[in-house]
Amino acid sequence: MTADTDTPATLTPEEVESLFTRSDGSYLFARWGRAIAPIVFGVQDETLAVVREAVQGVCALAGHEMTEMDAELGSNLMFFFFRDWAELPEVPGMDRLVPELDDLVARLSAAQANQYRLYRFDPQGAIKACFVFIRMDENLQAVPAQTLALSQAVQSILLWSDRAFTDRSPLKVATGETTVLRPDIAALVRAAYDPVMPVCAQDPAHALRLAARLTRPV
Repeated sequence: MTADTDTPATLTPEEVESLFTRSDGSYLFARWGRAIAPIVFGVQDETLAVVREAVQGVCALAGHEMTEMDAELGSNLMFFFFRDWAELPEVPGMDRLVPELDDLVARLSAAQANQYRLYRFDPQGAIKACFVFIRMDENLQAVPAQTLALSQAVQSILLWSDRAFTDRSPLKVATGETTVLRPDIAALVRAAYDPVMPVCAQDPAHALRLAARLTRPV
């Protein structure tokens, strides 16, 4: 189960706007403009299946396509799991994938960050690739694989604010101790992929249009 369908969405326009307002005060929204082709590095086969299932579930919720291969990039949603940021520069080709890799690793290490997402965009501003780096520190090691995978999948389906979900997770525990998407976040993801909505936006008025669609059932 990806989302709790029994509880109504309750996000206000202001809350929607905050989820896409960055630390510098700018509003920036983007969604995927092509089918998502995920690949996972650094995990065992059983965990790989869990991550793919989570991505597939979030794509289904959004009404967006998941595929085995992107014609231009091969895989365009890459998950990297590792123990220490210092491992990244040792990965062959990583310096070509991530600009100024050494500086980034130094900043993330100093901040003791346990995750980071890097996006690439097409000429229309839509997401064309996302690279997800997950350092399995003690906190993340304590998280069930299904919960971690779902959290990463929903955080990769849109270009959220760099401050989104710092105070409240996009997930909740449903009946039977199953972890699912919060109903308000699930509704927002679905609204964001409404075909009449733009693939990217920088005007905060976009949040009003999203909020107007949240009354639809998820």
